This record gives sequence, structure tokens and C-alpha cells, in this order.
Amino acid sequence: MLDVGCLPHFKTPLTMPAKPQPARKRLLIVDDHPMMRTGLAQLIDNEADLKVCAEADNASQAITAVAKQKFDLALVDLSLPDKNGLELIKDLRTLNPELPILVVSMHDEMIYAERVLRAGARGYIMKQEGGQKFLQAIRRVLAGQIFVSEKMSARVLESLSGNVTDSTASPVRRLSDREFEVFQLISQGFGTSNIATRLHLSIKTVEVHRANIKQKLNLTTATELVRYAVRWLDAQGKGS
Repeated sequence: MLDVGCLPHFKTPLTMPAKPQPARKRLLIVDDHPMMRTGLAQLIDNEADLKVCAEADNASQAITAVAKQKFDLALVDLSLPDKNGLELIKDLRTLNPELPILVVSMHDEMIYAERVLRAGARGYIMKQEGGQKFLQAIRRVLAGQIFVSEKMSARVLESLSGNVTDSTASPVRRLSDREFEVFQLISQGFGTSNIATRLHLSIKTVEVHRANIKQKLNLTTATELVRYAVRWLDAQGKGS
């Protein structure tokens, strides 16, 4: 008979208690490009600690999803067909103040990052970044930190310290978020009535925004405003 008392005392893998696996973080992707959503979802779902639980291709779907489900993080594009991404960030923050938001955008972060942070997002990453950078940004925001590029981080610190003056900053930065939204639409060729319809505003309100934009950009006429906006849009395209 085998004397089990002479055998070394150790637990076999079959008898060791299973180590509980931490719950995977639940993510929402908001982007109107199906290929972008698919690529991000595949990248995220390959990680043991992350999972995409819902996708939305417009702001309305995103708001409905957040109202119905609990997410640990929302990845939000700025260019959506039914609402500006900045407005969506504010809506989501109102709906769920605890929801961290990471903006994933093709637009230059030097123009948009400060605005999305002020709107309540916790980070900004450009779409051309690699997969590992995306995962780094996601995990940093999930950890309660803010994620921007090193260049943008230095810019934000300079702004907070007061080193960025009105003379060195782009005049477009002086625009409010709504004025900036109107300015973007002007740069894309939309007229006052079209802008009013798109933003669900009265024509008079849009005209007030246009007047404020001209004043802040030191422009006199509507023609000067349109030319300035078109040149600005062209510069963004060349810089991307």
C-alpha cells in the first residue's frame, strides 16, 4: 500500500482554487464609419480586460445606449451626422457624469483637444495612431487619468500657466464651442438658413453667432468671414 504520508504535501492544479478573473471593462464606440468601428472593436476585444458592448453610428444612438446600459468608457468621434461631437460629450456627461469619454478623431488635436477637455472628455487621440497607442490611451483614461499627446500636454500646461497669450494663440481658439461649430459649417459652404436647420437654431441666433465670430476674428464683412473659414479648413486638411 502506498504510504501517502511520505509524499510531499502540495496541491495539484486540479485541487487549487480557480483565480477569479476581473470583469472586463465595458466600452461603447461612437463613430459613423463602420470600418473604424470594426477595427477598434477587434483591437479591444482581443484584450482580456476589455470588451466592446455596444456601437453607435450617430449621437442619438449613443445617448440611447448610455441611457440603457452601464459603460466604463465611451470612445467618441467628433464628426457625427446628427450632432457635433462636442455637444454629444456634454449630453453624455449630463446623462452620466461618471462616464469617462475618450475622443478618437481625425481632426488635429492642437485645434480640438482643449475644447473636448473643457467639454468633459478625459482624453484625445488621433485616428492615425497605432493600436498600442490606442490601448494605452484607453487604459489611462480608465485609470482616471487624462490622455493627450506629449505635444498637446505641453500646450495645455502652457495655457494653464498663462504662457499662451492672445497674440500667440490662433484667433479661432477665442470662439465659443457653439461659435466654433457655426464657423466649421461656414467653412464647409453652409449658409445661414442651412446652419440654422442643421443646428436646430433660429436664423436670428445664427446671425448673432456670425456677428460674434467676425468680431473675434477681426473681420468686417460676410465675404471676409467665408474666405477666412475656407482658408482655415484648407489649412486643417493640409495639416492632417
